[in-house]
Amino acid sequence: MTRASLSAVTVTYSPGDTLATFLDSLAKATTQQPVPVVIADNGSSDGAPEQAAGRDGVRLLSTGGNLGFGQAANQGVLATDSEWVLVANPDVVLQPGALDELLAASRRWPRAGALGPLIRTEDGRLYPSARALPSLGRGIGHALFGWWWPANPWTAAYRRDDDALTERRAGWLSGSCLLLRREAFDSVGGFDPRYFMYFEDVDLGERLGRAGWLNVYVPTAEVTHLGGHSTSRHRSEMLAEHHRSALLYLSGRYSGARWAPLRLALRIGLRARARLLETVQARRAT
Repeated sequence: MTRASLSAVTVTYSPGDTLATFLDSLAKATTQQPVPVVIADNGSSDGAPEQAAGRDGVRLLSTGGNLGFGQAANQGVLATDSEWVLVANPDVVLQPGALDELLAASRRWPRAGALGPLIRTEDGRLYPSARALPSLGRGIGHALFGWWWPANPWTAAYRRDDDALTERRAGWLSGSCLLLRREAFDSVGGFDPRYFMYFEDVDLGERLGRAGWLNVYVPTAEVTHLGGHSTSRHRSEMLAEHHRSALLYLSGRYSGARWAPLRLALRIGLRARARLLETVQARRAT
């Protein structure tokens, strides 16, 4: 059997030491060697991408500014020429064999357009990386109760924590680590560039599904997400961006004149939620 061609793309914005750790883990994640890597850099100032570009098989691609995740990832993917492309954050650590597990699952799911691994946080907790697509009911319940009552039924239905160890189809997969079939990614036009950060993976998963591709969760492949190295320095801005992206996504799902009152209510509600969470974060920081 011919082995699938494979490359990797990571989007950077002053990633620090995490980038080198990611590249070291990538070398152990698959027996397919070497794996060409494109670093799509959004204007780093710490020198980490330039240092990493000195490695064999690593190419540095300047995006021309801080374009956000989706646009930069699109540029990185366009610079590759392989059947499969791993798009992963530079603060992800792949466990040995993780990529081989994802590729093996692709053979079990011939209509898989995207495959995602089990993701753990730095302290070992499971992160809900394969979720249902947000519905209005689940979305409102999760938004209202998820941040202070994690076990509420709306969040549970959305996050699907009870299926964390089951290989299965998902509505969408976390964009922090995705193995993408290039044919499927190209067929839907890649990530929507309107999303600067957050919800571009939700939107991609929905569009892949509408185009007849599958989003497949593969828990036998495991990675650790160390946490947003760059976003942690801009928590307030990222909180606002998360809610802006949520409104963009939901407005697209409920477009047209008859849904205008709902979109207005969503705008008001999400803005209020963002302000509330910003206040809570500020109090915790003091």
